[in-house]
Parts: sequence; C-alpha cells; structure tokens
Amino acid sequence: MTTQQTGTEHPRITREKKTIDCMVHIYCKAHHKTHGELCSECTEFETYAFIRLDKCPFQEKKSTCGKCLIHCYRPDMKEKVKKVMRFSGPRMLLHHPGLALHHVWDGRRKPPTLAKKAG
Repeated sequence: MTTQQTGTEHPRITREKKTIDCMVHIYCKAHHKTHGELCSECTEFETYAFIRLDKCPFQEKKSTCGKCLIHCYRPDMKEKVKKVMRFSGPRMLLHHPGLALHHVWDGRRKPPTLAKKAG
C-alpha cells in the first residue's frame, strides 16, 4: 500500500484501502504491463481514492462506495473506479479471496445516511 496507516484510522477503512490497492495493482499489471509498481495514472487514481476514504463521513459504518448515497468521486475518477472494479473484482477471488469476500459482505450493508444538523 502506498500510504501509511495513521493511529486513528479505523480497521474498516484500512481494509478498504488494502482492497483498492490490490484491485488497482491487478488492473495496472494487466492494462499497463507494470510489474510491482503502479504507473503514474494508477498511482494518481489510488491516491485520490485513499483521500476520498480518509474524508468519508461514514468511516467504519460505510457500505461500499458504489452503494453510497453520497457520490464524492469526480466524474472522471468515478469512471476509472468502475473500470478498475469491473476488471479486478472477479480476479480478486483468485488473488485475494479474503478481501474479496469482505468487500462483497460490506456491499450487502445498508448504506448509512447523514444525520441532519439541529437548528
């Protein structure tokens, strides 16, 4: 993974970052012929995805981003994540079955809603 886990990061977010990292590596290796390191395009995307996770208002209560009621990805990055997930998702079962099953399980969670501010 390209970013460090902070002491305050919830294990749910850490696992989500690890899942994204694995998916991006699978995608980049197949589409950009990289070995081990990500290309600059995929590095930029992964960094962006990690920032979005860090800023997620739901943190440990979140479902998967695809089911979220708040769409915080820019349109270009939203298209990129769809491509990466469609390609890497099925391959995750072979390469990282534990993370794949956690991701499926998390996707079955009901998406949370933001609490309304009083006033």
